[in-house]
Amino acid sequence: MNIIDKVKSFEDACQLLGIEPNLPEVSMLPENHQKAIIAHYKLVIIAQAINENWKPNWDNWNERKYYPWFDLEGSSSGSGFSYIGYVFWYTLSNVGSRLCFKTYQLAEYVGQTFIDLYKDYFLLD
Repeated sequence: MNIIDKVKSFEDACQLLGIEPNLPEVSMLPENHQKAIIAHYKLVIIAQAINENWKPNWDNWNERKYYPWFDLEGSSSGSGFSYIGYVFWYTLSNVGSRLCFKTYQLAEYVGQTFIDLYKDYFLLD
């Protein structure tokens, strides 16, 4: 079974990684940031599961790293926020990204399937 077929939800990702689908406690944070922190946590877990624990090597210029790209204006979805494609980078960095993917297919899948989580993470209500 393909990894995309295995991860359709945050709970699926947790099950695949063998962790409980518990959410971090965020009540001590400002209310307008709580949803974003929860969304980021969920996306990190989903990315780890989808990537099958792959970690980008930021010292390797030849390794492509992909992430979903979104359009905030001119959206055909009518919501003002839509998945538009993916990008990749060749880069040298001593820091990593928790939300990049090892293939463009995975970035595309996550960007389309979990767009509501990305909205919660990127946009202020």
